[in-house]
Amino acid sequence: MYKSILVPVDIMEDELTRKALEYAVYLAKQSDAKIRLLHVFPMSTTIINSYELGYMELQDKAAVKAQKKLEEIAATIDLPKDRVSYSMSFGSVRDEIVEVTGQIGADLIVIGSKRPNIKTHLLGSNASSIVRYATTSVLIVR
Repeated sequence: MYKSILVPVDIMEDELTRKALEYAVYLAKQSDAKIRLLHVFPMSTTIINSYELGYMELQDKAAVKAQKKLEEIAATIDLPKDRVSYSMSFGSVRDEIVEVTGQIGADLIVIGSKRPNIKTHLLGSNASSIVRYATTSVLIVR
């Protein structure tokens, strides 16, 4: 059914990650699919200004912390290690997820999402934006 499942994770949102992984692992086991974890560092004005001022060590520290967390998450996944990988990137969450989906040939994106509130209805959430722009199936887990 599926060959490659992309699971975008926010390393600061353990509960959302756990819920999304439950579904992704279940589906991967049913179809012998691979799982790719992806953490995206959103580019904000503050981060861009920090880079321009020469604070690249902020990016380096964040990347080291994220890599360690991704390694920990990957180690908990009940699949053979050759079927689990992870990566991270900097940029627009939606754009990076859509790009990585194409790069790895993912045929499913499994993403955790919080219940919508007035703020997310007005501004849009990452999950809803991914659904609008993804070229593959998206499973949103709550």
